[in-house]
Amino acid sequence: MPQKIEDISVLIVDANAGMRTQLRNMLGLCGITKLALAVSAGVAVRKLRDQNFDIVLCEYHLGDGQDGQHLLEDLRHHHLIPLATLFLMITGESQHEKVISAAELAPNDYILKPFSADKLLSRISRALSKRDIFIPTYKLIEAGNTLEAIESCRKGEAENPQYLIDFLRLRAELHISAGQAAEAQEVYDRVLDTKAVPWAKLGLAKTLYMQKQFGAAEEHLKELLAENEMYLDAYDWLARTREAAGRLDEAKEALESAVKVSPHTVRRLRKLGEVSTAVGDMATATRVLNTVVAKGKYSDFRDPEDHVLLVKAQLGSGDAAGAANTVRDLERSMDGQPKMALCKALSDAMVATHAGDSDKAAAALNEAIKFNDPRLGASMSIKKDLARICIENKQDEKAAEVIMDVMRHAADDAAVEAIKNMLIELGRPELGHQLAERIRSEVRSIMTEGAQLAQSGDYDGAVRQMLDASEKLPGNTNVAFNAALALLKHIENIGWNEHFARNAKRFIDRVRKEDPGNRRLAALVNYYHALLKKNGISPEQIR
Repeated sequence: MPQKIEDISVLIVDANAGMRTQLRNMLGLCGITKLALAVSAGVAVRKLRDQNFDIVLCEYHLGDGQDGQHLLEDLRHHHLIPLATLFLMITGESQHEKVISAAELAPNDYILKPFSADKLLSRISRALSKRDIFIPTYKLIEAGNTLEAIESCRKGEAENPQYLIDFLRLRAELHISAGQAAEAQEVYDRVLDTKAVPWAKLGLAKTLYMQKQFGAAEEHLKELLAENEMYLDAYDWLARTREAAGRLDEAKEALESAVKVSPHTVRRLRKLGEVSTAVGDMATATRVLNTVVAKGKYSDFRDPEDHVLLVKAQLGSGDAAGAANTVRDLERSMDGQPKMALCKALSDAMVATHAGDSDKAAAALNEAIKFNDPRLGASMSIKKDLARICIENKQDEKAAEVIMDVMRHAADDAAVEAIKNMLIELGRPELGHQLAERIRSEVRSIMTEGAQLAQSGDYDGAVRQMLDASEKLPGNTNVAFNAALALLKHIENIGWNEHFARNAKRFIDRVRKEDPGNRRLAALVNYYHALLKKNGISPEQIR
């Protein structure tokens, strides 16, 4: 049933007090009185954490280097707004072309200044009418029912031809989510056969990337950027594709091109800093990571790991004094953040190692090891840096402990090889080979025993084996896949078990996130949904 206009809730995001008042008055004339106001992106984020709104009405210019597009990207990236929330961007005519061409994550609509209350109501009504058609599909997606959502899109394509392209785009994204790269590729090809749509070209490149066809993916991305040099997401995927192919210098070039177009997006700056450090361009790394740290202090998404990246870059360029200042700033500005103690201890160890103070470095490393709690969610980068500093300080036992932890969390053999390469650069190839072989031996043994238990009909034993394996090797996607499979086989052969179904979904989601190109993922997802259907369970019941 269409929502009544008086029941619509709106969050107005605008730094200008006069414009906030004007928008509130216009919405009041339209009959919309359930309103909240935000003077900045940060305030908007905090309000959206606490409450869902039907509409976010956001000015493009928000001041302090932040804009409405960056806010939208943060909200979507961190899943702070449901699919049914409409994000309407208010922008001037002069910025409209730039805004509309620069992002893959587009708002639901753009409202060009100047506009009247009647025009505002017309655009809101149009956006709500379109949203109502997609609501059934959105509900299936948010319930985790990906396969039925795909079928809902097919139905929408047939019944609502005016929104054919929108349903095709959504269906392609769902195919990717379900591990169905080939099916997604077919959809993107279909769209491109009828018109040159930038997002379809980008989507096609993503599917090729998932299938590890990096050369073909890069060609599509280069063609897209030749046609539209403002398409920022294409630069990001070009960098990602080149990095996957081992061409870090060229990945850095792609990120630098994107930053020239849009210099304020923190995630992109952070990535440029990481890649610049990896290729030894410490001047660029220091410059962009300084910006990341400065912006991050006032962000709801700040991360103390950014300070560690900056310390590493500063020491790499010989700026020990700057690194020491960054450590002090880390302790001051990130107090209360869960990873602060680990990041502070690691940064202290880096600075002491650079200064040749082995005693201070050893003390700091002891602190870092103590705070290296897996529940904190420290990145692989931070853990690799901790292992590296341990090696440089000849603390091999601590290094081996950290490296084994990193390898157990590594998604696949490629990630393990990257750690081995780091140890080769540090002059310890034998340690990398020894630890990698120990991990591979663990995985082989676990997989073999789990398969044998299932084949013998001991489904309880197979589940115990794979759950134990998932605790020992929490990042390994092969283990996660087989743990999900063991749980589903138990349900099929022993009977319905909600706890097992919930854990199977958790493992499937992990594989989907870490290894979306897994060729067996689509079959696993189909198996999961078939068992739910067989037992009369709807996907939204599995949380």
